[in-house]
Amino acid sequence: ERFRKENAEYQFEMLKLQLNPHFLFNSLNTLSSLVHHDPVKAAEFIRRLSDVYRYVLENRSKELVSLREEMEFIHSFTFLQGLRFQGMIDFRFEIGEELLDRKIAPMTLQLLIENAVKHNVVSRKQPLGIVISAQNDNLIIKNNLQFKEELAGTGVGLKNISSRYAFLTDRKVEIIREDNFFKVIIPLI
Repeated sequence: ERFRKENAEYQFEMLKLQLNPHFLFNSLNTLSSLVHHDPVKAAEFIRRLSDVYRYVLENRSKELVSLREEMEFIHSFTFLQGLRFQGMIDFRFEIGEELLDRKIAPMTLQLLIENAVKHNVVSRKQPLGIVISAQNDNLIIKNNLQFKEELAGTGVGLKNISSRYAFLTDRKVEIIREDNFFKVIIPLI
């Protein structure tokens, strides 16, 4: 019963994230600036934004998707973020082909990337580095720490992810905070 309740809360949280007006507002502002300066990049931006919303609509009620599907979505999502932050975020992907058919809860990576952006300073002087890699049947999402002082996180997003995976597998989500980095280890299913 507890897992059902937490799963329902997770679904609600994901729905709120899917309809996040902040993301849409930022995307439209980025698009507006691209239209006049770089119409070719603006067209690519529109295609990627469409890919992001299509993925959300198609997968919002699924428990699991392949890592391959999630990574295709994340490449579109990080493309949008990369244009928005114009070189202030460095995304790296280090995942072997052999793991791409494993499963993951949909939109887990998006939530972790949004958390990293939300809670850390992102600037030209302090670029944010986000690495998504795989090791020992786990997906690792790691970013350098440069927390915004005025913003204290509640941890609700991380609790929702942990609860979600407790429902899906007996392997736990690991959350590691060190002096200069933050890392979340997600079990691949």
